[in-house]
Amino acid sequence: MNYLVVGAGNASRPVARLLNHLGHDVVVTDLKDISEFKIEFQRSLIEMEKEGVTLDMANKNPSVDGFDAVYMPPTLPKSAPIAQKIAESDLKILTNEEFSKIVNDLIPVDIIGITGTMGKTTTTFITTSLFKQAGYKVWSCSSLVNNLVSEAIIDGIVKGKVNECDIAIFELPHGTIGLLNKLDIKIGLLTNVAEDHLSEFGGSLEKYQQRKLVLQAMSETFISNNSCRDIIETVRDDAIFYALDEDVDFKGVVGDKSLTIKSKDEEFTTPFNMMSYFFENSVGASAIALTYGVDKSDVIDALTEFKGLPAHMEDVGDYNGRKVILDSAFLYDGMKITLDYFKDESVVLFLDHFDTLSVRDKAEVGQLVSEYDLKVVIASGFNEVTQCVEMEAAHEILDAITNPDIEKVAVETIEKAAELTFKYSKPGDIILHMGPLIAYDRLTTVDKITKGLEIGSKKYE
Repeated sequence: MNYLVVGAGNASRPVARLLNHLGHDVVVTDLKDISEFKIEFQRSLIEMEKEGVTLDMANKNPSVDGFDAVYMPPTLPKSAPIAQKIAESDLKILTNEEFSKIVNDLIPVDIIGITGTMGKTTTTFITTSLFKQAGYKVWSCSSLVNNLVSEAIIDGIVKGKVNECDIAIFELPHGTIGLLNKLDIKIGLLTNVAEDHLSEFGGSLEKYQQRKLVLQAMSETFISNNSCRDIIETVRDDAIFYALDEDVDFKGVVGDKSLTIKSKDEEFTTPFNMMSYFFENSVGASAIALTYGVDKSDVIDALTEFKGLPAHMEDVGDYNGRKVILDSAFLYDGMKITLDYFKDESVVLFLDHFDTLSVRDKAEVGQLVSEYDLKVVIASGFNEVTQCVEMEAAHEILDAITNPDIEKVAVETIEKAAELTFKYSKPGDIILHMGPLIAYDRLTTVDKITKGLEIGSKKYE
């Protein structure tokens, strides 16, 4: 068939690539030139073109003649000229539901799906480690593999990874759930729901929740954090719940370098070398594995060996007697969890630009850190997306800090912020980074932070 795919955005690219892989003739049309896309999206489009997709870019008046079917992303306005042309044509329209069923039929193994506002990536990685320890050949897709998980899933199908595994473990952000809303999920898990991405849902938390709840409708067995019990019990009476220190189906109890997991069937304690939110996420991952049938001995062995993952409470070493922790927390709830963990420590906090991924309430960040006895807060103004120094963003955070005991410093770059942490710290202190930049571009960000740490550790020794 001859397919027209409208737009080269996040929904359209994986659709076009898979249709091409299945032998269809595919044309992607977009108003923008390829140079107007982010560099990683340019790379995706170029790869698709090499595979056989025709790119019709910078076309203000594309034709629908000669096509059998069309895919339009849900975000395409009905008033758009191309939408009106399609409405007046007799083209078959490929829906997200139909595309999702195509993808589902190409995955012959059980799928485990993990969603939520926070903890998706961490829980996905821990779950993957549990199944690998149990001897499974795991195909794992997460935002650390590709920031757009739907593209990671399609990439795995195109490159044959789907045929080299015996179980698939997918992180499922709300965008991926929207596109792939008819997958057959063996076990689905919801980590939590907090206010984020609401601009994509007309400011409605309820609509955002409903998107997350699509997963439960897709799942044969559904597991949820107990914090979501109220919204889950209204739609599902057979859900399994997990939490720390609560009377639920899978209960976690934190010990000194250990984690105890209790269920109706068994109770065991495992050595545990992680910190903060890793405890609760490990309980969720264990609930998945044990429910699926993984032996508790494999769970214990995997949790004993698990060392964390990049940018998530990542210990990058000791510098002049200071422990340096890098964390990608940038939502209110996630930042609070991290700050709570270090509340009894002497902490120097440095922050990157909070508008890297989307515009945030920087004053809210300042108000939150005011609640803690931090020594210093250093905020940087460089926006990696725009490549501009926006000091007003740093000052918006600092101006909202009302705790008089916190020293406030504004700098241009994250590298300079890392350097200055040594000016304001002493041996025994925790140097803590938080912000979205490390999740957006980990390699570049960590390189800049490391350079700053090295300079600062020598300059202020």
